[in-house]
Amino acid sequence: MRQQLPSLTGGVGGGSIIDAHSHLWLRQDTVVNGQPIRTKEGNGSRSLFFGEERQMLPPFMIDGKNTAEVFLSNMDYAQVGAAVVVQEVIDGCQNAYLEQVQKQYPDRFFCMGMVWNLEEAQAVAKAGLKGIAFPGHRMKESLLTLMPVFKMMEQCGMIVSMCLADGDKQVAELREVIAECPHLKIAIGHLGMADQPQTPPWEKESWRQQILLARNENVMVESGGITWLYNPEFYPFPSAVRAIREAADLVGIEKLMWGSDYPRTITAITYRMSYDFLFRSDLLTPEEQKAFLGENAQRFYGITNLPELPYIKNMSE
Repeated sequence: MRQQLPSLTGGVGGGSIIDAHSHLWLRQDTVVNGQPIRTKEGNGSRSLFFGEERQMLPPFMIDGKNTAEVFLSNMDYAQVGAAVVVQEVIDGCQNAYLEQVQKQYPDRFFCMGMVWNLEEAQAVAKAGLKGIAFPGHRMKESLLTLMPVFKMMEQCGMIVSMCLADGDKQVAELREVIAECPHLKIAIGHLGMADQPQTPPWEKESWRQQILLARNENVMVESGGITWLYNPEFYPFPSAVRAIREAADLVGIEKLMWGSDYPRTITAITYRMSYDFLFRSDLLTPEEQKAFLGENAQRFYGITNLPELPYIKNMSE
């Protein structure tokens, strides 16, 4: 039986949960490091990924399209009011599609572009995208080569989504960006890449240094893909909750946001399971759960007009 979880809005119902890290695409068709990443013909839920076939989407999404409409159905079912849509190079540039999504569903999505220079950044800003996502962990160049872009974003009030390489090698560079652009809002992804199979991340100084960046006024950390990082442990992901707790102890729960990394994570679990594991632990108080799952993101991204999403019984209930 699907369990009706504690409401974050008081009483039964929802809509105040915000997903700070998700993805949309019409089709994967790109090349990364000389290797193709493409939707598989004949079975669109799978992709050719760095030389092997991978289950990229849930098996019922057979056309290869990871659309806003399917995501909205998942969001409504899981009572998630809004989602921040970031980008990754493995999906190819989705700027044109996300421009369309932003215009069509302005209250449900906060869409980010993907760019590599100032001219491209100016174009996505003009198109109405609200931020830019930088997969720093896949960059070979220094983050500082993007300084003109960061300065433009600061002036325009755009938000940065930044996934850093595992460890601390890009931390010093991002510190310099923060010093140069103190009013630039930055969300650091994947909870600082909190997966350390041999050593818990909270025992690694490199991980701590990524999280400590959030002590800067306009820097936050989101947990996109936390269930993927701890997939070997599986639901209800006790070490993932421990990592969130440790990060909160370092910078305060008000600096952390939940992210799902939809749709990749729901090849193993349901979308609702990508956050409700938090309710199976007593490491976060109800007030901390509310802050982490929605209140912090609503404040940071300036999201308004969240819908009321009542709990709908399953046919099997």
